[in-house]
Amino acid sequence: MVDGPRPPRASRDPAKPLAGARIVVGVCGGIAAYKAAELVRLLDKAGAHVDVAMTERAQRFIGPMTFQALTRRPVFTDLFNLTEEATIGHIQLADAADLVVIAPATANGLARLAAGEAGDAVSALVLATRAPVLLAPSMNVNMWNHPLTQANVRRLVDVAGYHVVGPGEGFLACRWTGPGRLAEPADIVEAAALLLSPQDLAGVRVVVTAGPTYEAIDPARFIGNRSSGKMGVAIAAAARRRGASVRLLLGPSALPPPVGVTTTSVENAVQLGWALADATKDADVVVMTAAVADYRPANVAKEKLKRSELGGRMELELVANPDLLAELGARRGRGRRPVLVGFAAETGDVIENARKKLETKRCDLVVANDVAEPGAGFAVDTNHVTLVDREQAIEVPAGPKSEVAHRILDRAAALLAATAGVAPPAAAGAKAAAGAKAAVAGAKAAVAPKAALAPKAAVKGDERAREKGRGAPGKRAGRA
Repeated sequence: MVDGPRPPRASRDPAKPLAGARIVVGVCGGIAAYKAAELVRLLDKAGAHVDVAMTERAQRFIGPMTFQALTRRPVFTDLFNLTEEATIGHIQLADAADLVVIAPATANGLARLAAGEAGDAVSALVLATRAPVLLAPSMNVNMWNHPLTQANVRRLVDVAGYHVVGPGEGFLACRWTGPGRLAEPADIVEAAALLLSPQDLAGVRVVVTAGPTYEAIDPARFIGNRSSGKMGVAIAAAARRRGASVRLLLGPSALPPPVGVTTTSVENAVQLGWALADATKDADVVVMTAAVADYRPANVAKEKLKRSELGGRMELELVANPDLLAELGARRGRGRRPVLVGFAAETGDVIENARKKLETKRCDLVVANDVAEPGAGFAVDTNHVTLVDREQAIEVPAGPKSEVAHRILDRAAALLAATAGVAPPAAAGAKAAAGAKAAVAGAKAAVAPKAALAPKAAVKGDERAREKGRGAPGKRAGRA
C-alpha cells in the first residue's frame, strides 16, 4: 500500500500508456465475471500494476484466488476485514490508482454507483478515488435497455464524469440476443490505454489509407501485392488513442478495423481515389500507408478466363492507375494543410529514394523502409523505418508496428504544429521519439472529463428510452 495522499503522476508514452500504471479492476457479480480474469491478465501483460476488488456476489462466480494468482497481490474483498482495513485499505487503493475499471459493471452495480453508495469493496473504492473510472457494462438485454439503467448510466457519465466501453451485442448467457455482452477484454484494455494516453491530437482530423488494392482481371483473379494493412491499421488506432478523429480507408484485408475509427472499405485504386477525395476535404493530416497498385488491366473480363482457351501463353494489357499521393500533393499546392505523409517501401537506396519521393510527390514526410529486411516487410508485426522530411532523416528503432505508429505520429504532430506556428505537443517530435513520455490526460483533475471512447462505448438506447419509456426489447432464442 502507498501511504499518504495521491502523489503527482509521471507523464506517459502513448505507445505504452499502461506501463507502470496502477490500475484497480472492480469485479461485480455477473456471469461475465470470469472474463475479468482475462482482462487482468492483459493489463498485467501490458505492464500495469493491477489490484482487484470484488463484491461479495462476484465471489460466487469466480474466486479471489484466481485474481491473486494473476496479479501476485492480495484481492480486496471486505470493508470489515481487520487485515485489509488496518490502514483503511480501500482509501489506499483509491488514492494510488491511475485508473479504476469496473468489469463487469452489472445493473445492480451501476445502480449502486449512481446512487453514491459505498456499502461494498467496489463501490466504496470508486466513491473514494480521484482517478478516471471506466465502466464495462454487462447484463441482460432488457435490463440494459430499461430506462432506469439508462438513466443510471447517463448520471454516471454526465455527473460523475465516468467513461463507458460497450456493451457489445450478441447471444447472451440468458439466451437473449442483443446489447448486453461485456466488451471484449482487448477492447477494454484499449479503452484504458486511451484514458491514460496524452490527447495531443484531440480535435485533429486524420485520414489513413491502409492495405493493398486489388485490380480485377476477371471475377476470380486480380493483380495485387503483399500488403496486409497492419501498419496503416496500427497508425489509425494510434491516432485514435491520442484523441484524433480518424477515417480509415482500408483495402482488402483480414484485419478488423480499430474500435472508434470510421472505416471505409475499398477494393481498387479508383475506389480509393473516390474515397480520398471525400475524406480529405477537411483533413489536417493524411497518412498514405496503402500499397496502391501502379497498374490495372485495361479490360476486365466479365466471365472467368479459361486456361484451356488461353493456351500456354497469356498477354495482359495494363494501364497506369492514378498516382493518388502525387494528386494530393498537387491539389494542396503551396498550402500547408493537410500535412501529407507518404510511404516508400524500397529494396535499395532507401533514403535516397525516399528523398526523391518527398520532392516529386510534394509530401511533408516520407516513411521509408527496406521491405527486404527481415521483420520490416509485409505481413509481419514489426517494422524498421526512417522518417525523412526536408530537414532531417530520423531512424526509428525496429519494434512492433503499434509502437512505430506512434513515432510516425510524433513527427506528423510536430509538422502539424509547425503549420500553425506553435510549439509541438509535449508527446510529439524528437523528445517522444527518444522515449520521453507525455502527461496523463486529466491526472490532476478531481473528476475525469467525459469522453466517447469508441462507437461501442456510446450509451445505447438512451434516446429511445426517453421517447418511448423503454428501450427496444431484444430477441430471445427459440421465440418467434
